[in-house]
Amino acid sequence: MSKRKARDAHLPIGECITQVQQILRERFCERLLPDRPEGVEAQYKHLLELLRRTAIHGESNSVLIVGPRGAGKTMLLQCVLRDLQKEEKVQKNLLQVHLSGLLQTDDRTALKEITRQLHLENVVGDKVFGSFAENLAFLLEALKKGNRSSSCPVLFVLDEFDLFAHHKNQTLLYNLFDVSQSAQAPIAVVGVTCRLDVLELLEKRVKSRFSHRQIHLLSSLNFTQYLERVWTQLSLPDSFPDKKFAQEWNAGVKTLCEDKSVEEVLQRHFNSSKDFRSLHMLLMLCLSRVSVAKPTIKPADLLEASRMCFADATANMLHGLSILELCLVIAIKHLNDVYEGEPFNLQMVHNEFKKFLHRKSNSMYNFEQPVVMKAFEHLQQLELIRPVDGSSAKVQREYQLMRLTLDHSQIMDALQKYPQCPTDVKQWAMSAFG
Repeated sequence: MSKRKARDAHLPIGECITQVQQILRERFCERLLPDRPEGVEAQYKHLLELLRRTAIHGESNSVLIVGPRGAGKTMLLQCVLRDLQKEEKVQKNLLQVHLSGLLQTDDRTALKEITRQLHLENVVGDKVFGSFAENLAFLLEALKKGNRSSSCPVLFVLDEFDLFAHHKNQTLLYNLFDVSQSAQAPIAVVGVTCRLDVLELLEKRVKSRFSHRQIHLLSSLNFTQYLERVWTQLSLPDSFPDKKFAQEWNAGVKTLCEDKSVEEVLQRHFNSSKDFRSLHMLLMLCLSRVSVAKPTIKPADLLEASRMCFADATANMLHGLSILELCLVIAIKHLNDVYEGEPFNLQMVHNEFKKFLHRKSNSMYNFEQPVVMKAFEHLQQLELIRPVDGSSAKVQREYQLMRLTLDHSQIMDALQKYPQCPTDVKQWAMSAFG
């Protein structure tokens, strides 16, 4: 009886909201892997079978997972590894090494990381190595246990695989693929990349040792499936403690997905990007607006979240500029109008700014040359202006040619939203030519 009461008892609304936030945030931050990856069943089966043959039968393999960012390459690999680890034989034998082209920028760093992940630091310290190939051969030899006929299978996962192709002589890739083709320690090399032309980056000797297996993840999602994904991502599971709240929440999510204005917003997101990271960002912004006072997601929340997602980050930076920096941007805008987009330098911008000051009776904008130069350099640090390609480094800073990276409409929009922008500065920006 007490169990039934506990199951039927309603949690306080604050506790329910906390639980909702926790469950959905874990889902949106991709901390929880799905039970089975959706839409990539064939690729999942292929990769699982490939890695199982290495882990259980000691068969060496190499494969590339190719697809755009956010397509689910890492998620697919993690799901395969999670399911593979459930098998007892794999759990005991398979060793994993995860490398990233962003972190391991050369082969020496990569070798140290391999050594660290395989816990061979002390073994390496006792032996004097020659070339990189000998180091790697020793590491693989060190993995052999018992007699020479049996050795632990090793899985090498190379994230940002295309960056490893830029290493000198591609030594790491050559040795890994060479071992995977020979009868040495069984290894599987899995490369993850978003470049379709990645094989063109490989040297001939490296390419000849690669198995040329590629698993492509190209989204074939249509808008109906995208809407279903939004519904499943926002829905609460059956295991939620308060059944009544979960039913009301799921009913609210269904109503939300059927709303016409919401459909239009989601259609815009679908047309701009089909990847799930951008969708999760949108839903996370919606979730952040849920509170005890407002325990459901309304269409207005989604519209506001969409506006924030599509906000122009560069134009938003203008809101944080000082009045002097804003005046310099307006002066650059006028120079661009007069000289039809030709490059400018600090001296030209300062002269344009002085013209504006001469028309003013007060001198609240009267700044010394070093202050103006500092403001100009800050604009360059924010990448709102950039040096012209090939401009000489020997030229004095005030004469170095620059280009504006902002569009005129971005400047005008930012001026309208600039907090407490002086009227005369706005009028100067509106005038055709300073």
